[in-house]
Parts: sequence; C-alpha cells; structure tokens
Amino acid sequence: MAEEKGRDFVKYTFFKLDPAWGQRSAPERERDKEELTTVVEELSSAMLVNSYSLTATRGDVDFMLWKVSPSMEMLESLLGGIRRTTIGGYLHTPYSYFALTHPSPYVSEHTHPGQELTGAIQPLERPYLFIYPFTKTHQWYQLSREERQRLMNEHFTIGHRFPTIKIHTTYSFGLDDQEFVLGFEGDNPSDFLELVMALRHQEQRPYTQRDTPIFTCLHKPLRECLDLLG
Repeated sequence: MAEEKGRDFVKYTFFKLDPAWGQRSAPERERDKEELTTVVEELSSAMLVNSYSLTATRGDVDFMLWKVSPSMEMLESLLGGIRRTTIGGYLHTPYSYFALTHPSPYVSEHTHPGQELTGAIQPLERPYLFIYPFTKTHQWYQLSREERQRLMNEHFTIGHRFPTIKIHTTYSFGLDDQEFVLGFEGDNPSDFLELVMALRHQEQRPYTQRDTPIFTCLHKPLRECLDLLG
C-alpha cells in the first residue's frame, strides 16, 4: 500500500493484561516485559509511538500506545510484532481507534505550538493525554458553512482560555465507527475538566451525537507501564 502524501495514519490501541500472566514466575515476567519493550522500540523506529498508563483511571484498560505512521503496513508490523511476543498472548484490546490526519476546514488563519494547517501530528510530550471518539449529528452537516464556522469560532474562543491544553483532531469518516478521534495533551487533569465543563454550555453542544468513552492517560515509558502491572 502506498503512503498517502501529506497524511499520517493514527492509531490509538488500548491494552488489558490478562490476570493469568501474573501466574508466571518473576523471572519469566521480567523477560516478557523486556521482550515486548525491545520489540516496540525496534519496530517503531520509523514512526511515532508514545505509551501511556491508565491503571489509575480505568478498570477496563491498563496501557495505551499512540501510534502515528506514514503507512498502514508499519502499523500492522508493530501490532503483529506485539502479538507474537510471549506477553502478547495475554493482552486483550478492549478499545482501538483508527484515523487519518486532515487539515481542519475551520482553522485557516492561526496556529499554535504543535499545530500545523496540514493537520500533521506533533505531540508536545505533556504528562497527560485525554482521548475520546467523537461523532456529530446529521443536523450539523445540514447547517450552512457560515453557521458552522460561527459555532466553531465560539469553540476556539473557549479553547483559547486554556492554553495548557493542546488538541489533536484526527478524522475517521468511512474508516472507523466514529467520525473523529480527539486527543488533548495537558499538564494536569484539572485544566481539561474546566475546559470540558465550559464547552458543555456552548451553542453547538446539541450537535454532538457521541463523545464517549473518555480516557485519561498518563505519559510513561512502556517499561514503566508494564512494571505497574507486575
């Protein structure tokens, strides 16, 4: 499959470790963690891979890999390599979201650190990442272009009140169940909570069809994510 010029393939893969893995001996578990870490490091040399722990925030997932790749083949190779490791046989994937980068139709005159008009992903490596799938109602797309721009400008105005939060919007139309996957990098959960509360009062809120589940992820090296599991 040819690489798409100017586009990146984005995948958020959430993993849950089977408790049966805890029955392996301590030396075996150490070897398993080292094997997985090595495989991910080797296969991610040509793409961006960030790891996050969710052990403190979710009961149904343990860690997540955020992958940004120029091709589908690289994503397949990485996930296939993970499955072939010993610990891979104990990993389940309760949630997985796939999207592409795309220029925003509502942003044309300004950018922020880590944001390009092409829609390219440039992570800021902040401590927290908040992720959720997002889908608009059919009525949203029936509004005029001018009306949608007006409502989005209100959205941007609220967002500017929270400069510690950086949004990454990726597009899933026709590729996955949601229309967008939204990722917000931030320094602490309090700022994101205040941002979301402010957006709930916005005029365009009724045009949101779905924006759950929501994941609060803590940025950590993969080995540290695994060490938290045993």
